[in-house]
Amino acid sequence: MTNKIYDTIIIGGSYSGLAAGMALGRSLRNVLIIDSGKPCNAQTPHSHNFITQDGETPQAIASKAREQVAQYKTVEFYSGLAVGAEKKESGFTITTENGETFDAKKLIFATGVKDIMPEIKGAGACWGISMIHCPYCHGYEVRNEKTGILANGEMAFEFSKLIANWTKELTVFTNGKSTLTPEQNSKLKQHGIAVNEKELEAFHHTNGYISEVQFKDGSSFPLKAMYAKLPFSQHSDLPEKLGCELSEQGFIVVDPFQKTSVPGVYACGDNVTQMRSVANAVAAGTLAGAMLNRELIDEAF
Repeated sequence: MTNKIYDTIIIGGSYSGLAAGMALGRSLRNVLIIDSGKPCNAQTPHSHNFITQDGETPQAIASKAREQVAQYKTVEFYSGLAVGAEKKESGFTITTENGETFDAKKLIFATGVKDIMPEIKGAGACWGISMIHCPYCHGYEVRNEKTGILANGEMAFEFSKLIANWTKELTVFTNGKSTLTPEQNSKLKQHGIAVNEKELEAFHHTNGYISEVQFKDGSSFPLKAMYAKLPFSQHSDLPEKLGCELSEQGFIVVDPFQKTSVPGVYACGDNVTQMRSVANAVAAGTLAGAMLNRELIDEAF
């Protein structure tokens, strides 16, 4: 238990939360960053498309960022899981898994999302390594390779148009009966993109790098990479419990300044957008920190 009231508590200490912490630390704000140490890209070997950090490991980027944020003496860190959030007249109270409580005038949720793996053996081990979600993050490394897309219907069609920019050896795996329209099938065929409706059983891989996919009928297909848009859930249910509005897709709804629908609560990073990248998370966190600081200034002036 502490009597200290922070200007802001940031829940989530990965790229977006650390960027917000730096912006607020540089604004002389008393900040507590609560982090459970479970980033969604933990097993991704390299991070790309973030200028000055291209090719670095996610852990190296996060460690350097935390070291730099820690230089600002008004920023504190707490290792643990936030399990409770309560709105009070003076702000908010956060409760951690071991029962400690912390108070703040404002909150930032940089809590990320949790990907839901398909029921295909090896999917979890390959996720973020050779089973990937973003061509801007990973496409260059598997350019011109034999590549798959795990999707169906409209998503499969639109994703195929995008990924065809990086490779012409492309197959759509619908994992069951295709829901692509005749017009979409015709267009894919024109561009040499095959559609495979067999149900997937397993990814055969070495340390997360796919060599082939196996179907439930026992046959297999050689492959180097598989793109997938997986369903997800919010990594933390605290924003929703506080009353933050969620979109139909499951993201926290924010305005252009990263404000949620709950006054005094901001959100940034993967929990608010499908543009999942380190660079985007850092930008959103920086904006959230700056706009929150401006709100504190306006309230005090």
